[in-house]
Amino acid sequence: MTTVLLDVDTGIDDALAILTAALSDEIELVGCTVVWGNVDVEQGARNTSEVLRLAGHGDVPIAVGAAGPRSGAVPVFSPQVHGADGLGGCADAAQVPRLADESAVELLLRLSHEHAGALEVVAVGPLTNLAAALDADPQLPERIRHVTVMGGAALAAGNVSDTAEANIWHDPEAAQVVLDAPWELTMVGLDVTMTSLITDEHRARLAAGGAIGRFASEILDLYLGYYEAATGRRASGNHDALALAVATGLVRTTLSPIVDVEVDCSDGPSRGRTVALLEGEWGTWPDREGARHRVVMEVEPGFEDRMVELLAGA
Repeated sequence: MTTVLLDVDTGIDDALAILTAALSDEIELVGCTVVWGNVDVEQGARNTSEVLRLAGHGDVPIAVGAAGPRSGAVPVFSPQVHGADGLGGCADAAQVPRLADESAVELLLRLSHEHAGALEVVAVGPLTNLAAALDADPQLPERIRHVTVMGGAALAAGNVSDTAEANIWHDPEAAQVVLDAPWELTMVGLDVTMTSLITDEHRARLAAGGAIGRFASEILDLYLGYYEAATGRRASGNHDALALAVATGLVRTTLSPIVDVEVDCSDGPSRGRTVALLEGEWGTWPDREGARHRVVMEVEPGFEDRMVELLAGA
């Protein structure tokens, strides 16, 4: 069993990751830290609480973190993708979140001591909270088993610009701090998350399931509609849940070289781009000596089907 802290900006794909973590027998979810991103941090906390309660894990501590990027710039959200409430218009407006008395940084640091050497941090939003935790305790990496980030794109096109993926683009400076830290880190970016697709057929299977499946089906309606308008196909990337699956062994990677990754922190058109030093022939990129960033390019097929089965059957 893998001990996991999820750092989320709870929109629709985060909700699927939270449900998967809460329901899987192979994961011990010990905390959720919330960052701004898909929605503002307060809405993200309400959504996180609602999803955990639905999954029967309302006792998992939830801590509120950064409300905007490290630079102090005005935060940008994604209502066109996730809805104004982050859950496709399905959030319970009366939800009163059950929140920890500590901040996201404090919760992360506390859990890193309580589960020293065993804690897997899975970050599926902007990396502002993780950068702040490193500011507070530079020794944090010594206690973390591994960090898995949903973010970036090595060779794939971006989803907020030609070159940048949303989570990294939201806070490139924080992402660079996290990449510079002396821990082993896996990047699960658009190169692979856009190959793990949730379709209307999956949504129908969820709708035929129990309360959790029906909830997942309802929130996916707007999300699939956004992708249909953007790509012409009613199918969405399974971004955050796939990162969780890679981190916890629910899916096996089949191509994931260890290389160096840098973030473009300029103010130019490539701001937020992740530059991965993939050297060698296509698909045969060797590990780079001394590098610490594993970049997932391919995974075994079928995880999205197993995830849907888990959620529909709950």
